[in-house]
Amino acid sequence: MARKRSRVRGLALGVAAGVGLSIAAKRVAYAPPDPGLEAKARDAQYMGPWRHGFAEANGMRLHYAEMGSGPLLVLLHGFPQCWYEWRYVMPRLAEQFHVVAPDMRGYNLSDKPTGVHAYRTDAIARDIASLVEALGEERAHIVGHDWGGLIAWHLGMNYPEVVNRLVVVNAPHPVAYRREVFKLEQLLRSYYVFLFQLPVLPESIMRLTLRGSLSSSAAVPGAFSNEALDVYQNNISQPGAATAMINYYRSAAREVMGLMSQDDKVIQLPTMLLWGMKDFALVPGLTEGLEEWVPGIRVERNEESGHWVPEEKPGWMAEKLRDFLR
Repeated sequence: MARKRSRVRGLALGVAAGVGLSIAAKRVAYAPPDPGLEAKARDAQYMGPWRHGFAEANGMRLHYAEMGSGPLLVLLHGFPQCWYEWRYVMPRLAEQFHVVAPDMRGYNLSDKPTGVHAYRTDAIARDIASLVEALGEERAHIVGHDWGGLIAWHLGMNYPEVVNRLVVVNAPHPVAYRREVFKLEQLLRSYYVFLFQLPVLPESIMRLTLRGSLSSSAAVPGAFSNEALDVYQNNISQPGAATAMINYYRSAAREVMGLMSQDDKVIQLPTMLLWGMKDFALVPGLTEGLEEWVPGIRVERNEESGHWVPEEKPGWMAEKLRDFLR
């Protein structure tokens, strides 16, 4: 009888601990943004040489920063950043291009629709195709990093009519990723994708650890300034933003079978892949064996950079872009 009471007591304590953890995670995940941090983030974003605007695109109100004039060049950011990750690259390209860096849906100053379904890869790609039209153009050069790179791959496969030239930065081609993800090294590096399928907990973890995670994962010391970390922390602290940003991963996991019928199309566009070889999340093998799916692809590797190429090696990246897009 005493043993049974002990088990019941242990079960009750376990349930209570679980409830307490859930409540704590929700408090962190849904805490309002810090006003002081918001002010610093706004100053950082609005004090640069760029202009800001908003566009209605595919039913979304998307914020963007822009510079320069010439052929349209759209820069798509990754997770957990926003348009600000391009701050070093934009001025280097503005003399030759009309450079536009949007906040994708769910991020920073753009709309944040609710629900996992709202973050389908195709819906986000259609946002960008619609943005090109809203900016008065039929086509644009598309450059995407990380999640922005995955959207760029999708645009090249499914909406080639809106793309002039395609550049992807440390984002795996879907076929290459399916090839590598079941190998132990890439599987272990992809642990966070599985973690992000849980409710609430990933949001709280990201809000608590974002600054330290970005700084510690940079292959180039000092790549993330305090101003950039303020912007990214404020970004994920906006109401609904943490869930929206992680919903990219949740949606991708749920639609994986449907995407397989869309992401094995051959890309006939001029395409370049830029890759930081010290990437902590993606194996170098993802840069190989792409010619069947992207004939004539140009691959440029940087041995000193890691995952965050636009902030770690912006000069190198801008030089490669100018050469390829001219």
